Amino acid sequence: MSKPATTQLDPPQPDWICRWQHIARRIRVPLGFIAAALYVFEIWRRAPQPWALNWSLALVLPGLWLRGYAAGYVKKNRELTVTGPYAYVRNPLYLGSMLIAAGFALALLSWPVALVLAAGFTVIYVPVIASEERFLRATFPGFDDYCRQVPRLIPRFTPARHPGNPESESSMGSFSLSLYLRHREYNAAIGATLLYLSLLLLRPALAAWVNVPR
Repeated sequence: MSKPATTQLDPPQPDWICRWQHIARRIRVPLGFIAAALYVFEIWRRAPQPWALNWSLALVLPGLWLRGYAAGYVKKNRELTVTGPYAYVRNPLYLGSMLIAAGFALALLSWPVALVLAAGFTVIYVPVIASEERFLRATFPGFDDYCRQVPRLIPRFTPARHPGNPESESSMGSFSLSLYLRHREYNAAIGATLLYLSLLLLRPALAAWVNVPR
């Protein structure tokens, strides 16, 4: 979802959102270190299975595609985006990230990594989504109608139509490569590629480093 430019102050956040955001800021970095440590440990503990790597692509590739597709539509600081993937789900970027994370947990066949990633998404994304929706609801009169038609994270099967938006009635808007590049969404593909390379090469590199004569 996009946040429009405005000269007004954001509406005050409910207490639970403020508390949750404060907790999220405090534990975000430690959770990242825990996930990274578990990632390396799980690779060291056992070699990734080829079948698991192959099946993980069924989650990672759609996640990358969805994030890239959404990045080519969302007009941050300009308007509420309701076209393209946003006609199916309100948070395609977050959904794409969840698919990518689930794919790499599958690639490792690691429940500890999966649980840490799930905890991280719950702690970080839940308050962020709540905060964004509160802001957009206060800024755009049609946001409640959009919410009634489009689910938060589980996509609908057909695109929602919004009578107040000419694009949604005709062409559903169009993907913009310039928006994709402006949002630097290609970094997600680069990061996923590096993670897959680490799955294939990190364990042999660690083994070679440990066995190097001192």
